[in-house]
Amino acid sequence: MKIVLSVVIVLLTALPGKSQTMEYTKYVNTFIGTAPLNDPKILGYKLPEGWRSWAGLTFPGSSLPNAMVQLSPVTAYGSGAGYQYEDSVILGFTHTNKGHWNLCNIPILPLSNPGTKFGSKFSHKKESSAPGFYQVYLDDYNVNVNLTSTLRCGYHQYEYKNNADRQILFDLGKANSRVSTWRIEQVGDNAVKGFQGGENVYFYATVNAKIEKLVITEEGKRTGFAVVHLANGSKGLVELKIGLSFVSTENAKQNLQQEIGDRTFAEIRSEATKKWETLLSSIQVKGGTDKQKRMFYSCLYRSFLWPALRSDVNGEFTDAKKNVVKSNFSYYTEPSLWDTYRNKDVLLGLISPEVTLDVIKSMKDVGDKTGFIPTFFHGDHGASSIAGAYLRGIDNFDIKGTYQLLLRNANVEGGTRPYIAEYIQKGYISDPDIAKPDVETKAKAGVSKTLEYSYDDYSVAQIAKKLGDTTNYRILMARSKNYKNMFDPSTRFMRGRLENGDWIKPFNPQFPYYEYMYREANAWQVSFFAPHDMPGLIQLYGGTKGFESKLDSLFTVPWNPNYIARNVETMIGQYCQGNQPDHEAPFAYTFIGKPEKTQKILDHILNNLYGIGDEGLELSGMDDAGEMSAWYVFGALGLYPFSATDPKYLVTAPLFDQVKWKTSNGKVLTIEKPGKGRAITSIKVNGKTSKDYFVSHDLFMNGGKVEISTK
Repeated sequence: MKIVLSVVIVLLTALPGKSQTMEYTKYVNTFIGTAPLNDPKILGYKLPEGWRSWAGLTFPGSSLPNAMVQLSPVTAYGSGAGYQYEDSVILGFTHTNKGHWNLCNIPILPLSNPGTKFGSKFSHKKESSAPGFYQVYLDDYNVNVNLTSTLRCGYHQYEYKNNADRQILFDLGKANSRVSTWRIEQVGDNAVKGFQGGENVYFYATVNAKIEKLVITEEGKRTGFAVVHLANGSKGLVELKIGLSFVSTENAKQNLQQEIGDRTFAEIRSEATKKWETLLSSIQVKGGTDKQKRMFYSCLYRSFLWPALRSDVNGEFTDAKKNVVKSNFSYYTEPSLWDTYRNKDVLLGLISPEVTLDVIKSMKDVGDKTGFIPTFFHGDHGASSIAGAYLRGIDNFDIKGTYQLLLRNANVEGGTRPYIAEYIQKGYISDPDIAKPDVETKAKAGVSKTLEYSYDDYSVAQIAKKLGDTTNYRILMARSKNYKNMFDPSTRFMRGRLENGDWIKPFNPQFPYYEYMYREANAWQVSFFAPHDMPGLIQLYGGTKGFESKLDSLFTVPWNPNYIARNVETMIGQYCQGNQPDHEAPFAYTFIGKPEKTQKILDHILNNLYGIGDEGLELSGMDDAGEMSAWYVFGALGLYPFSATDPKYLVTAPLFDQVKWKTSNGKVLTIEKPGKGRAITSIKVNGKTSKDYFVSHDLFMNGGKVEISTK
């Protein structure tokens, strides 16, 4: 880790535009999560031949917080975020990214005397990055590349060693998302514009040298590409500025003119650094090790790359019905909800409430056009994210209209919640009787859906309560207990049921499934999920002793290395840190008065499963648009939104001696934990000893002090 960072810092001091003081961005290593996790002792199994673990899947390139543009290198299309640290060839620099095998749009690559294949070898020794900046030397083309970006634009700077044959590739047939068609055309002597279908991205790009010709090969086809040939004669840096839009090339041009215009690379980079410094400085820590600070600010950085902006500077965006509309709010993609509702959406609201507000308005806009609030992948966790924000005081939106849409989600078949009619009728969702299900078996994931819908019902019920809708509050709160219908007392697991109510046989609680009974999990990993009703869950296990023994087993029963599921990896016993479904489980000991057991597991994860490997660049699982990172942020700070809907936080021992959190309304929340002890003996909130292990969101509204004593 130290070797990598020293290279980054040395290179940064010599690069153009390095003028902004970097007090907090200096701790961020954007390469964390780009290296593969290979250790079978951590993964839980030996990687099969040809497999790359689904760990990290982050990108090292330039982006502003929640921006439209993420300008980053690609070494392999179809590979998560597109960049794999172990690769040796860069294929292009793309302008959108998430880390979910999609996006990576508008690939551009500077060329010089190219052969028949596009792409250049590179070395990490000649590569560097920082928030809002990326640099690499392309060995095959002898071109040094600097990249920075604004919200909607990318800024490329190329230093060609050979000024006689300078070309720029627009590899428009390629992206991580399937490209349906594409086009490009020259505009005057110094610009091109075009479109890439699939994600439907428009672009307008200018270059500070005369374009001699634009050569297009197989336009519109996935095998096609275009090459801009620059005229000979001019010398110095070649600068390409590109605006993106999901509406039109005209809007892309307007985005470019307003966000970059005539400003220099140094000015744009300095502005990017300043924006990241402002965000990262919201949380200031003292104490802890150097690695813990690097990991903390790197995770905080990654927590703010998604959701992504989709509206243009003129307020236009393409809505869910593919119509171009204009609004007075910034339109965003929906969050990666199955992952991020647990923690990251809460973190976004705490630091960037204006973004959270516009994200909610964006989801409401989708709901107005489609009849349902959108979700991502599984569950209906827009319910939790919206309810949690609303209960934390982010309420300047049409809450009544949004609530009505959430009620439709909760009650109407054919929308956000598959099998909702069965769920309402039976109190659970069944799965079919399959003789020999395997890891990839496709089915209803009835256990996971029932548990998640129960929590979603609870979330909507909290809005109902605040709005005075007592009828729906009672109905939804009753439904929030449906998780109990999946509990099999004979095995003491959440277990799949057939349509007639019988338990599914045979039953192996250790076997992981993609969506049979469980979603990307096994029975162990979902059997502790009822964040809204932990007392009720504990009673299912016969009380605190029974719950404790079962929870102990979760972390100690050995993982079977023959059970290989790519999205179930990094094991502590049966517990899976590498995926989201059981991320609440380590905190569960607190509910039975055993916080020291929670702390022991948290410390192991925080100190051993983040920033791992020889170079400290590996993560324990997919970052999943920032959820894995936000889990670390909250864990390192000693506050976790155990039930993200509820405006309170479970207290654990922070990694740092002192935390100063500047809240969005200008107040300061101070968390202090002097000494090296890790077992909490008392918690004081504003001088008064707390009776439990939770603190109220009021601390973020009014400021205050949390003092944690340990032994």
